[in-house]
Amino acid sequence: MRIAASPRLAAAALVAATVLSCTDAPDPAGPDATPLAQAATKRGPTLTPQASGTTARLIGVDAVNRNVAWVSGTGGTFAVTTDGGATWHPGVVAGAESLQFRDVEGVSATEAYLLSIGPGTDSRIYHTTDGGESWSLQFQNADPNAFYDCFAFWTPNRGFAFSDGVDGRFPVIRTTDGETWQDIGDNIPAAQPGEASFAASGTCTAAQGGKRGWFGTGGVGDARIFATTDGGETWTAYPTPIVQGAPEGASGIFTIDFRDPHRGILAGGDLVRETEVLPNVARTSDGGATWELATPFPFGNVFGLSYVNKSGLPAVFAVARAGVAWSPDEGDTWNELPGYLDYWAVSFANQNAGWMVGGEGRIVKISF
Repeated sequence: MRIAASPRLAAAALVAATVLSCTDAPDPAGPDATPLAQAATKRGPTLTPQASGTTARLIGVDAVNRNVAWVSGTGGTFAVTTDGGATWHPGVVAGAESLQFRDVEGVSATEAYLLSIGPGTDSRIYHTTDGGESWSLQFQNADPNAFYDCFAFWTPNRGFAFSDGVDGRFPVIRTTDGETWQDIGDNIPAAQPGEASFAASGTCTAAQGGKRGWFGTGGVGDARIFATTDGGETWTAYPTPIVQGAPEGASGIFTIDFRDPHRGILAGGDLVRETEVLPNVARTSDGGATWELATPFPFGNVFGLSYVNKSGLPAVFAVARAGVAWSPDEGDTWNELPGYLDYWAVSFANQNAGWMVGGEGRIVKISF
């Protein structure tokens, strides 16, 4: 489902104003020296603005390790850093100048995938193995009613991409070779009328370990989590307690992340009531089967969130157009970071290497 640039949701948005996943690839520099729990309670995060080299709105980000990260955005834009963000190398994918890349999955300094959103043929997946010098078009949607929102990868060659429901069916696609994509929608429970997801930050999907995956929905119906434990062969739908069912079809789950096979967090909101503090954060300890509400995000909607360190520690960083905040305790409490507006996505390689991205080409490095 579109967010902000959508024919379906543009009016509402104006009124409201990755056996490891690619994102969890090992850091070649080794483990962090300072435990997150100690650092977080002592001083909180350090935020350092960086020069992206582009003025395009940046909507997707994937931190591969302490040195490498990829970002994506409007106007066919992408950028990559190989030195921890000291320098960013932006570019535009040839033939995709009018597209919005709302999700990016980095594999290494030279390899990455991009997903563009939009109705029909605007939903595409591109792949590079030369650091963005060239991109191959792997998938182009042919269904005018499908709309691909986000994707996630278990390994550099195995992942899945989610589309809004079409005629009661989710046309989810999967790759097992990193080159071709097959429809696995028949493996998934039926879609409710108007059930869709939100292309807010490329994080309406998550992958963990070698076979566990999730996607979150919303729209007119219930906000649900769909989970697989076998690499997409079978899926189960579970209810969630967050805000849902708004008449405009603009509420539900925007972003999800898991720190291990069982413990995860989701957040979202209502695009019409964008800055209203609603029950919009929930967490699970059983792989997504049941969810309990956490403390609402203080700035209203959450467009993107990420665990700061996927080593069993519960600190979470969340971003939105209205503000950013972090939680040391998986959403029990939120620490606001005033002055950071119009941020869409956030990703961490480890507690010392995270990035958030937003409007006008903004990139901020985050370290604890």
